[in-house]
Order: sequence, then C-alpha cells, then structure tokens
Amino acid sequence: MTIHIGAQPGEIADTVLMPGDPLRAEWAARTFFQDATCVNRVRGMLGYTGTWRGHRVTIHGSGMGMPSLSIYANELIRDYGARTLIRVGSAGGYQPHTRLRDIVLAQGATSVSTPSSTIFREVNFAPLADFGLLSAAYRAATARSARVHVGNIHSSDTFYTERPDHVAELTRHGVLAVEMEAAELYILAARHGVRALAVLTVSDHIVTHEALPSEDREQSFGEMIEIALEAAFT
Repeated sequence: MTIHIGAQPGEIADTVLMPGDPLRAEWAARTFFQDATCVNRVRGMLGYTGTWRGHRVTIHGSGMGMPSLSIYANELIRDYGARTLIRVGSAGGYQPHTRLRDIVLAQGATSVSTPSSTIFREVNFAPLADFGLLSAAYRAATARSARVHVGNIHSSDTFYTERPDHVAELTRHGVLAVEMEAAELYILAARHGVRALAVLTVSDHIVTHEALPSEDREQSFGEMIEIALEAAFT
C-alpha cells in the first residue's frame, strides 16, 4: 500500500491504463476485462485489475492534470513495478483535420510547465512516447480503419484558458490537440526507464467549438481502450 493507492503487493499488473476519470476506469474494466477486481478505492480513485485476451492488466484513474497524474504514476512505477503506462483520455482538437471521434497518438507532448519542470532548470526537455508502443498503436488503429493522427500534442495546466494566443501559436506549429496529463507521464517514464504512450479521443474542438454529445462518447472511447490494449500486448 502507498499513501494514495490501497492495492496489496502483486495486485497491480505490469501494464497499466490510466484514464483521468476513475468512473471511466470502472466502465472500461467491466467492459473489456475478464475477472476484473477492484484493487483501489482510496480517495475515490478507482483501480481494477483483470485480464484481456489472457494478459494481466490494470486500469487506474489518474485524476485531472499533471500534478494528480504524477502522484499515481510515481507510485505505480516505484512501489508497484508498473513497466508500461498508457494514458487513455479525451482531447480537444486544434487542427482542422483532427475531427470529433478521431484518435490522436501523442508522439511528443509540449507544455508550458510540468511538475518536473524544476528538475531540468534551463533545459527544455522534450518528452516523447515509447516508439514501440506508438508504432503498435498506429498499426492497431489503422487495422480497424480508425481515423488516426500521430504527432505533437499540448499538455496544459489550464482547462479554462484565457490565452487564445497560445492556441493560435500551437495550431500554427502543427500541434494536434490539447489535454492535461501526457507530458508529465512521458517525463516520468523517461526518468524511470519504463514505457509510456497517450492514446486520445478527440471529444471536442477548441477552434470550431464542436463537441461530442455525452451519449456518443462511450462508443468512441471504447475504440481508444481497445487500441491501447492491442498496443500494449502486441
């Protein structure tokens, strides 16, 4: 057990999927896992371990934002031995060609700051996905004819931004979408020598203001979960 995770030794798998929403972790575990067992309820941050096609896997909520994800990712890696961590979550599209329901695979993650920023001092560290996971996820997405994009994303500290100039410049430089966790996950993976990837579903568009109705999100997010699982165990 750790301060934030109540799982016993051996209850967390080597591969962990990390949605922001703990209720999405519960839904995904009950939808895609066999023999799913709840291994964490501390602070309402649900975690489940089960099997998928015979592979042992955990899905554990990360909360919203990089500081929250940093807590859970650190403990999952350091105390429970997680070796593959895949963020599965929603993102806001920036580019005209990143449409609702599209899959975005984050090759890199731009940020203004992360919980790890002070470690690097004057260095602008470029956090990147694990290439093996990235290429496997791309193959899995194209095999199911998903609309998929690979490239840079923006991990933002701010949900209600008041800096439209940021959006304009990031869009101009080809950033695909915005979310709130991947950059710190990639930095922690690099620090600890583990694998990480963010598989994202475009749920809304920052420029056009389109958004998926809530009843349409579950099916779209299901595709993202399946792509992440196939990438992890290919």
